[in-house]
Amino acid sequence: MLPYLFLILYFLVVFASLWKVFQKAGKPAWAGFVPGYNILVWLKISGKPWWWIFLFLVPGVNLLMFIIMNVNTSIILGERAFKDHVLMTFLPWWRLPRIAYAPAATYVGPVPVDQRKRGMLGQWGDAILFAVIVATVFRTLTFEAFTIPTPSMEKSLLVGDYLFVSKLSYGPRMPMTPITFPFTHHTLPLTTSTPSFVNWFSQPYRRLPGFGRPQRGDAVVFNFPEGDTVVANFQNQSYYQLVRDFGRDKVQDPNFRMWNLVDGQPRKIPGGGILVRPVDKKENYIKRCVAVAGDTLEVRNGLVWLNGRQQELPPMAQYAYEFELKERFNEKVLKERYDVSPDDVQMIAPNTASIPLTEANAEQLKTFGNVVSMHRQDHPRGYSSEYHTLPYFPNHANFNWSEDNYGPIWIPKAGATVTLTLENLPLFERVIRVYEGHELQVKDGAIMIDGVKADTYTFQQDYYWLMGDNRHRSQDSRFWGYVPHDHVVGKAVLVWFTKDPYTGIRWKRLFTRVR
Repeated sequence: MLPYLFLILYFLVVFASLWKVFQKAGKPAWAGFVPGYNILVWLKISGKPWWWIFLFLVPGVNLLMFIIMNVNTSIILGERAFKDHVLMTFLPWWRLPRIAYAPAATYVGPVPVDQRKRGMLGQWGDAILFAVIVATVFRTLTFEAFTIPTPSMEKSLLVGDYLFVSKLSYGPRMPMTPITFPFTHHTLPLTTSTPSFVNWFSQPYRRLPGFGRPQRGDAVVFNFPEGDTVVANFQNQSYYQLVRDFGRDKVQDPNFRMWNLVDGQPRKIPGGGILVRPVDKKENYIKRCVAVAGDTLEVRNGLVWLNGRQQELPPMAQYAYEFELKERFNEKVLKERYDVSPDDVQMIAPNTASIPLTEANAEQLKTFGNVVSMHRQDHPRGYSSEYHTLPYFPNHANFNWSEDNYGPIWIPKAGATVTLTLENLPLFERVIRVYEGHELQVKDGAIMIDGVKADTYTFQQDYYWLMGDNRHRSQDSRFWGYVPHDHVVGKAVLVWFTKDPYTGIRWKRLFTRVR
């Protein structure tokens, strides 16, 4: 609340001061009280281009623009010392009216265009600041670069792919946490857990119009729904699954030690504490949209069924195949002929390997002389993992689903109403409580929403079901559920660079469309 009070006070100061600044510059005083037009006049007397007014419309950038214009006001009224600029940057509530109403402060105009009269530091400062603003606006409203760090989408998208993601496809989402270090997501450079943003000032969710909404088959970039809370030294794992495995008290203890890979070797390391992130600072994931709001999804023997009809697999989708071997595969042959990385081969036992493969590659490997038998992974309903407790969404004992035999499950749709029971509540509990912000509890066998007994619920936004094309090496909606529309970032459209960790640049994939 306090940041908003400072912001309101600042705008009051601006309105109370601009008319006086305009008078000093020979402009009509009334212009200072007309929203929008006063910005145009302010830009003109400061020697800035008129189109900068559009930069005031971008959350986060607009805060920077007001700081820039505050400093420029001190410049055009003759206060050009570095100290004056620092004070105007951090104390505009005091400095702006002081200089506006000071009789001795007269309009002397902007800094001359002739850059030779300016110091090198000033020239570089202007160039860098302008570049930061332009790049921030571009990546907020149009396209942003992402990279593929995990194999969950192979062989459609590969580890080492660098992508352009279109935010225009589904509509650019305005920053909800606008005060952040430039060109970072959630962590400061050269640190592992120091936040790059401030959470005491936030904006509500808003999205500009786009060309459409996520469709079945799209490769969608989104904020990880369970990423609101993460363990500092285990950021690639779900906090909620860690709680189910070890208990909340242990996971929240920064000194509790758990197994993790360190330099490729399993070691026990301390958790390091808990980090909390807003929606737009949650980790970015990319998966395939397989179901949209209103669909009913089921997975039967690893195949997706939507609304009672079996769906085709993405062309390069992979499943895990388990091989009984006489001797291990030659890793060089696997890589050169079938593009199977050494990291993909998991030895379950001395003579048993699990490898993610396309159907075509699996049929080829099946004919190798060292293969005794091969079968595709197909965990039945009720399958229990020895490593995780209740890993499959809704992570409740009443649902005996597995990643290969899952559902049926209905995907929530904005405006649709469902009947709530104690039996189906686990499916919608996180939606109601976390994604749509209601108080939810069960009291004396009754479901209470915002303190009122409820037997139905109407959803406020659309949700999606996203899965990796590498079906058995992907943490996706089968494990953590629906993706809310306000978590959607954009659509992956182009691979602009790609480098295999083992063989180098993949020249044939450069500048190819994402399918």
